[in-house]
Amino acid sequence: MTTVYDIPADMFIRQVAEELKKNPQIQPPDWAAFAKTGVHKEMPPENDDWWYMRAASVLRRIYTDGPVGIQRMRSVYGGKSDRGSSPSRFRRGSGSIVRKLFQQLEAAGYVSHGSEGRTVTAAGRSFLDNVANGLKAQATTVAPGLSKY
Repeated sequence: MTTVYDIPADMFIRQVAEELKKNPQIQPPDWAAFAKTGVHKEMPPENDDWWYMRAASVLRRIYTDGPVGIQRMRSVYGGKSDRGSSPSRFRRGSGSIVRKLFQQLEAAGYVSHGSEGRTVTAAGRSFLDNVANGLKAQATTVAPGLSKY
């Protein structure tokens, strides 16, 4: 069976975001339209569906790296902060966005919270593997080396 590891991340995240749009538990908050994704950014995201893309990316990251916590996810989504004439410095991403996404993914039943951090539940693993299996034919045309799976 095809898993998350077998599909290119960009294709996979786009498809999972489309599937998450159908879930009523995953909804962007009111402030998401004008919020920056971290202090290192100057403007909010231009993509209207950025909340679903980030949710898909976070879910994939929990699947591959779990158990993870909010601080580790903040580091993943951080970047260089432009400080003018001073050297750039790394800044972590928004903790509020990660926290709300974790809460929504937990409410949807895809993620569970344990003492070591968040992990993907059996339902979440099944959801992600089914999406990966559906993308298998499309992925083999993009990357022919994947056909052995």
